[in-house]
Amino acid sequence: MTAWLMTALLALGAAPGESAVTAGPPEQVATGFTFTEGPLWLGKEGLIFSDIPADTMFRLDKSAFRKPSHWSNGLTLDREGRLIACETTTRRITRTEKDEAITVIADSFEGHKLNGPNDVVVRSDGTIFFTDPPYGLPKRLQDPSAELDFCGVFAVKPGEAVRALVKDLETPNGLAFSPDEKILYVSDTERKHIRAFDVVADGTLSNSREIYTLPVPDGMKVDPAGRIWCSAKDGIHVIGTDGKLIERIDIAEASNCAFGGEDAKALYVTAGPSIFKVRLKNAGVLPGPKR
Repeated sequence: MTAWLMTALLALGAAPGESAVTAGPPEQVATGFTFTEGPLWLGKEGLIFSDIPADTMFRLDKSAFRKPSHWSNGLTLDREGRLIACETTTRRITRTEKDEAITVIADSFEGHKLNGPNDVVVRSDGTIFFTDPPYGLPKRLQDPSAELDFCGVFAVKPGEAVRALVKDLETPNGLAFSPDEKILYVSDTERKHIRAFDVVADGTLSNSREIYTLPVPDGMKVDPAGRIWCSAKDGIHVIGTDGKLIERIDIAEASNCAFGGEDAKALYVTAGPSIFKVRLKNAGVLPGPKR
């Protein structure tokens, strides 16, 4: 164990050899799917997640929550508890209303169709931020159906125009806010790093900087202490606010993660055909109405 890791563990109240953040090993709680993504805790409904090639949102018991899902990927809740979904085949962001009607929040930018929204987060003022990599296009940006010549990070307030915030990422993927919403973290999968941006009140992003590198970064979450939980090819990287690794949870081919459970002390991880659960020492952040 390196000296800095031992110092970090002790600072977080963990003895050498003891986990600073987890309360047990990963447990496989479901398997037999095709490719899982977009885990989301729905309270009494439990966990739902996307199985992209199966065109279905599933529950842990393998019952269908929604089919077809239009190859849904990232999922979250807005401040009223309504489901916000990234749809790959329709290349749009949708909201499910209380009466189950579907509202299209965003499907284009300045008259040009999006590439295929991937992941999404809702700020406390209701603004929806989402990533739009080229994965929904068979030939990436060279595909004849591509109408944008960049892969961006976008923001939209329902009822208003979609705004492009970042255009220089290769494959923007997971994203998450710091607890005070002053920093937006975005993973760039092909470039194998996480970038941080300062967030101005109107949603404009500035001061772009690379803060951490890891293999095939994907979906991510941030806990109340500001730690980043980022999925990657070799598991979940738990990263401190100083940009240093605190712990790596060994789950191969992790694609996304979400806090859940009645006490928010569980981390659910999508990984290929399976869903894993990891008990945590401290509660994470649940999306949706403020609790």
